[in-house]
Amino acid sequence: MDIADVPGIRVGHWTDAEARTGCTVILLPDAGAVAGVDVRGSAPGTRETDLLRPGMLVERAHAICLCGGSAFGLAAADGVMRYLRERGVGFATGALPVPIVPSAVIFDLATGAAAWPGPDEGYAACMEAARSAGAVVEGRVGAGSGATVGKLLGAEHSCPGGVGTAAVRLPGGTVVGALAVVNALGDVYGHDGRLLAGARAPDGTFAGAVRVLLEEGTPGRPAAPPVAGANTTLAVVATDAALDRTQCRKLAELAQDGLALAIRPAHTMFDGDTAFAVSTGQGNAVMTSLGAAAVEATWLAVERAVTVG
Repeated sequence: MDIADVPGIRVGHWTDAEARTGCTVILLPDAGAVAGVDVRGSAPGTRETDLLRPGMLVERAHAICLCGGSAFGLAAADGVMRYLRERGVGFATGALPVPIVPSAVIFDLATGAAAWPGPDEGYAACMEAARSAGAVVEGRVGAGSGATVGKLLGAEHSCPGGVGTAAVRLPGGTVVGALAVVNALGDVYGHDGRLLAGARAPDGTFAGAVRVLLEEGTPGRPAAPPVAGANTTLAVVATDAALDRTQCRKLAELAQDGLALAIRPAHTMFDGDTAFAVSTGQGNAVMTSLGAAAVEATWLAVERAVTVG
């Protein structure tokens, strides 16, 4: 199961494998989906996230755009808006519908060429999402094309990151799915405690980022210290349970627990970790169960991002 098993969710990628960048679009139902966000990292790059706070006028989002290219890549959301506007999808204003497309980026400018997705690439990802069928493509695709993990000792000692997705079905049938774009400073751990991807020592073995920090301190590499904003994990959690915006915000907060279990350390001063949560349906579920499912699905999605493809 993956995030597309949540009714109303469609996922598409645009990938530049040569330049190692891209974007990933999660199309929501035409009527929109109630959405929330939690920004936990200290170096985020986002767009339209303020609208998702409780108390704001606009309650529903129509798509979520995840991009490579750092702040430059946020331009891909313009193409997502164009795609939705052409189909009459958006927030009713009395003039024309305005699509609401919350977006977030990762930093991949040092991985390949100095390139990033723009409006045409965002539009192309929407087209792929619209014609998608079956499982969501994972690995080094879309926004995860240039993602890396375990950069505490420098990019040259990192491992590939990518896009991963998973879903959990609760008793009664409610589905909670997650998609993650993993580009973290820290290491990625599996459910069994194994270190799956991370910073490598000169001999090629895993150095263990937390061990290095606790036993050796922050690496003193003045020629190449950790770069603020060069690391970020993005997550989108979706469910067909009926939630209000406050509950979506809480679900996004709980999804961050999944990131913290999978990535160590997470939410650092050098990461821009951001989690979105969306509700697409009318089903019933207890928030405690939904939260547990969000943590599990997010952790599984992070695992798959570094092990699939």
